[in-house]
Amino acid sequence: MRVVFPPQCIACGGATDAEFALCGACWREAGFIGGLVCDRCGVPLPGEHSGEDPGEPVHCDDCIAIARPWSQGRAAMLYGETGRRIALALKHGDRLDLARPAAEWMARAAQPILRPGMLVAPVPLHWLRLFRRRYNQSALLSARIARIAGLEHCPDLLVRPRRTASQDGRDRDGRFANVAGALRVHPRRRARLKDRHILLVDDVMTSGATLAAGAEACLAAGATGVSVLVLARVAKAP
Repeated sequence: MRVVFPPQCIACGGATDAEFALCGACWREAGFIGGLVCDRCGVPLPGEHSGEDPGEPVHCDDCIAIARPWSQGRAAMLYGETGRRIALALKHGDRLDLARPAAEWMARAAQPILRPGMLVAPVPLHWLRLFRRRYNQSALLSARIARIAGLEHCPDLLVRPRRTASQDGRDRDGRFANVAGALRVHPRRRARLKDRHILLVDDVMTSGATLAAGAEACLAAGATGVSVLVLARVAKAP
């Protein structure tokens, strides 16, 4: 099979040594996040290569300026070059195979914020968008992450009863206004959420508006806390 179908890079299709892997060029452009990161959103912070340990959680300017309803957050990679290609292919290109390596990267990034008894849940799609796309990329990721971490998964913990317009092209205030009140806890899942800490999973975080709407819905329904995990984080250019 390897002779007929040699392993290919999941981002560009080039040759690789293993399945579900990146070639050398795409790996160098992947923007995997490590070192010192914002404890709320996972974006890398200055000093990430210095080896300095601040001894306490640190936060980026955005998370200082914006009241985040969740307690901690992590991202596997930056939304640029390889990260953007993978996120868009998973979301719009029917590349369901990308969920496997992406979830593994995310599970590694999430190690510092995982805790026993967490309930893992994805950010939901409106039913019409789910019907057209046929799958929720965030649910594919959250299912694999829960399996890797040995945590309970609830794919329909949250629902999106109101269809929202695309967030593309909106500024920060517009993004928050667009999704305000758009997410709710499924009435039949309230008992599973009560007095639990929720790990909310999505593919990309830009302003954090959608994750904030999901976190607020969970807290209002009785969750003790919420942490967030995304595949790619949009970050400002240095």
